[in-house]
Amino acid sequence: MSQETGESLPETPAIIIDEAIAQANIARLQAHCDARGVRLRPHIKTHKLPRFARAQVEAGASGITCQKISEAEIMADGGIDDILITYNIVGDAKLKRLRALAGRLRHLGVTADSAATVDGLSSAFADEPRPLEVLVECDTGAGRCGVQTPREAADLAARINAAPGLSFGGLMTFPAVGDMTGVARFMREALALLDERGIACPDVSSGGTPDMWKAGDEDIVTEYRAGTYIFNDRAVVASGACTLEDCAVKVHATVVSTPTPNRAVVDAGSKTLTTDLFGQTGHGTVIGHPEAKVVGLSEEHGVIHTPKAGSFQVGERIEIVPNHVCVVVNMFDTAWLRRKDGTLEEIAIDARGKVT
Repeated sequence: MSQETGESLPETPAIIIDEAIAQANIARLQAHCDARGVRLRPHIKTHKLPRFARAQVEAGASGITCQKISEAEIMADGGIDDILITYNIVGDAKLKRLRALAGRLRHLGVTADSAATVDGLSSAFADEPRPLEVLVECDTGAGRCGVQTPREAADLAARINAAPGLSFGGLMTFPAVGDMTGVARFMREALALLDERGIACPDVSSGGTPDMWKAGDEDIVTEYRAGTYIFNDRAVVASGACTLEDCAVKVHATVVSTPTPNRAVVDAGSKTLTTDLFGQTGHGTVIGHPEAKVVGLSEEHGVIHTPKAGSFQVGERIEIVPNHVCVVVNMFDTAWLRRKDGTLEEIAIDARGKVT
């Protein structure tokens, strides 16, 4: 779906993506990873758009990362043929879809952190002529999925290596923010254990936008998966990894009420900005009003407090940089792309809501 206009702005609430900023963000991180000798495999969870996935690959990315099969299916429809799904694929229905997806791609990889997951993958791919690449997910401190020790990582790698229909693709982690040293310590120990068993480790994959400029500082990582960097958000600004000017997505909202001189209410509530705080106070940065705070959200209302009386007027249109852009993008069926010539194009967010 597309509609171009040089003047009129979309109804609010809406998200507008600045194409020039997004493209600059793509180029900047790709150049950094190239200079450090690390492959970049961007996570599409942020933009959810095949057009931006293609732009990332065209800029030099080795492929893309997805979290769910449904996201990967959309990306395959959009022409992407090298995909890593960093999720435990469990259950017959999903394994059947994964097998079908593998037949459409030049390369498909997944992750696993248990023998049960590995055995399920093997049962689905045992008679496939091309083995499925499986990376061992390691918990290096983030406390989500992942084997808990380097020895468990080596044991699971050996199981993958011996499983019909599978090939061991390496070690993968989603690290705790700011702990690249912890990643290196865990991975070096795991690699030593693999070496003792004669198991080659093709890749060590790590990620996270807040630490993206450290990618390559530890020579242990061969592949880096960042997602939010393409758009950036208030949390990334707070981490010091970008500036407000590097934020490509802004939520456009309209002031619908000014009940007091120091309070304004906008039409962007939790169904737009979401309730993610990501360590922040408030729910976004109001462009042009650094003193204003988005202090509360209900479903359809965003409440802004400001020390400057009369700062906002009913009918005024404002822009907000959200705390966590990935979940905000997922709230919308469409976004507006501001092209480099200033025109706006309405685009469908193809992979929004893909939870299976």
